[in-house]
Amino acid sequence: MSLRCSKYMVILAALVVMVPLSAFARPKNERKVTITDTVQVGTTQLKAGIYKVEWSGTGPQLNVSFLKNNKTIATAQGKMLEKNEKATRDTVVLKTMGNTKRLEEIDFGGRKNALVFSSDQTAMK
Repeated sequence: MSLRCSKYMVILAALVVMVPLSAFARPKNERKVTITDTVQVGTTQLKAGIYKVEWSGTGPQLNVSFLKNNKTIATAQGKMLEKNEKATRDTVVLKTMGNTKRLEEIDFGGRKNALVFSSDQTAMK
């Protein structure tokens, strides 16, 4: 009986090793984006550079944070929009109002999702 039990344990161990760990990983709600111009996010101006964008929340409204060097620079309210086609590359969509460029949308390359911002819902942290 002990030998039979050992066989089952070996088979079980082999199956566990074969299952890829990525199957258990949750998708990360973060992405690095390059902002090429100074843009307004709420009352904060983000200078050109590479930012880590993180979002959290359930439902239509998301809390979005912009980090540089692991420090939160700005936060904003946004929502995830499902587009008809996948974006070919990461794209930052801006809206020019006078001399100010406001962040309107971030499209993610290889995905149909886009983060959309409403200029009246953004906030500074």
